[in-house]
Amino acid sequence: MGAEQIFDWNKAAASTLEWWQAAGVDMLASDEPFDWLAAPEPEAEPRVAEQRMPERRGEAPAAPAVAVARAPLVLPPTLEGFLAWRLGSDAPEAAWGGALVPASGPAVADVMILVDCPERDDRDALLSGELARLFDRMLAAIGLTRAEVHLAAVAAARPIAGRVPREAEAALFEITRHHVALVAPKRLLALGNAASRALLAADVAETRGRLHLVEHKGGRRTEVVASHHPRLLRERPAAKADAWRDLQLLIGGLQA
Repeated sequence: MGAEQIFDWNKAAASTLEWWQAAGVDMLASDEPFDWLAAPEPEAEPRVAEQRMPERRGEAPAAPAVAVARAPLVLPPTLEGFLAWRLGSDAPEAAWGGALVPASGPAVADVMILVDCPERDDRDALLSGELARLFDRMLAAIGLTRAEVHLAAVAAARPIAGRVPREAEAALFEITRHHVALVAPKRLLALGNAASRALLAADVAETRGRLHLVEHKGGRRTEVVASHHPRLLRERPAAKADAWRDLQLLIGGLQA
């Protein structure tokens, strides 16, 4: 630097401050020294906000929503007690508002038939309305009558939509398996998708055409045949050929 040149520190400082202000740095970040190269501290665990219902004017604050697990079902250990419980206020379908239709037939039966739910015109017995004649003819074709089979439904009441609600399946399927174990028939005909899912965990399209073995406590076993529900046969008569083969599979070996 020449002797004739004198560095003006005040002017340089003012210029630097103007540049910082233009860059947005117009205040101190902290009064205390800070190590800009230090690793950041771990963030605290986020708190989960409690879910609350909207409050209305004049009402007390709502309690936080709490998820309630489904209580385990306590099912009667005898068929007589179970059938009475099935029509009582503790049955899941009792809250649906419709009539509870009982199972029918002997307690000891070689053949049990399972449907999804009562029909709209069923009153005191399953498949007793418009489908009664078709169902009775199906039984007669294999040499059986209603008096010889144990007839039951996955849902004892008819759902509003006419099919077993998905949210109710877990409880109703558990109840159905308990029912089947109490009867312990040699063969069971599952009519429709809900009945097939309750015992075989798959729809009729995947399960029909062969025998499925279901084992119960105590070494008892039931062979299950899945087939179309009579209401589908009424709507699609071409499916009756499949149903006839399923009925032959059901009865094969029982009447020898």
